[in-house]
Amino acid sequence: MGHDAVLLDHRERRVDMAEWRCALQPLLPVPSSREDRTRHAAKVRAFARAVERLPRSAPFPARQGGVLCGYDTVIIGSDEVWNRSHPWHGSSGVFWGEGICGPRLVAYAASCGNHAGGIDPWRAEALGRFSAIAVRDRTTREMVRQATGQAPPLVLDPVLQFPPDQPPPLRRAPYALVYGHDFPEWIGPAVRQWAARRGLRLLAVGYRADFADEQWLEAGPQGFACAVAGAQAVITTMFHGSVFALNAHKPFVAVPSAYRSAKLTDLLDVVGAGRHLLAEPAPLGPVLDEPLDPAIAGGIAALRASSHATLRAALV
Repeated sequence: MGHDAVLLDHRERRVDMAEWRCALQPLLPVPSSREDRTRHAAKVRAFARAVERLPRSAPFPARQGGVLCGYDTVIIGSDEVWNRSHPWHGSSGVFWGEGICGPRLVAYAASCGNHAGGIDPWRAEALGRFSAIAVRDRTTREMVRQATGQAPPLVLDPVLQFPPDQPPPLRRAPYALVYGHDFPEWIGPAVRQWAARRGLRLLAVGYRADFADEQWLEAGPQGFACAVAGAQAVITTMFHGSVFALNAHKPFVAVPSAYRSAKLTDLLDVVGAGRHLLAEPAPLGPVLDEPLDPAIAGGIAALRASSHATLRAALV
């Protein structure tokens, strides 16, 4: 949009250690094998190399007040920034504007994630400092409305609003991509039966799925994107697994876990893809065998236009 932008590189050793533990053993309390931990470490290094190529500010301690000065506008967003139940970011005040002394403070595509306890009075007061607020899901919009008396505009998640160029597809025998963890027990047999009837292998990317034929745990960001681009269909428990499937126009099913149920439900309702949410056993063929409904692409295009307009207005 023509602005000189950097990503604010907030650091906290406690958070870094928690993220490493989660990255190396994402299935806890079920421990990962030594081999899987080694492969997860390779994935983390690949993502770290990608992050190093991004335009970032100098690192700063997230809990030190008054450190974000000298910017015309600071934008806070998006995924789970206002989730007070988040295991390691929930207590961070920087996402509510604490320590930011710039003239304009904007929240864009903010989300409360799975937090259902509302916004407490202290944080509701903090929202009054924001020049503009936009949220990415209906749950967060209702929480902000209750806290401030005003319902903010609803915008797309940035990955869906600004889709990256489609990468070359992964070249291999026809496959369906499995992405996520905490799949319910019934999904494995159902997916295997569906894939076998269609002559597809199952490729699990990023996280181990024992019902898949192959595990590609060490895939970096480009590898993951190529895997989505080459898949016949996507089976995921992840919000951004669904977003990448939508961007690539791939048939998909999103299987909600307790942690991600609200995020997935709101996303798919907003874009008109509610039939792709599979919370209980159901035939997979009607959802995975057909191209996405063209109305979904039309709805996303309309939301992209309104989201662009909202962001431009916030940056004036």
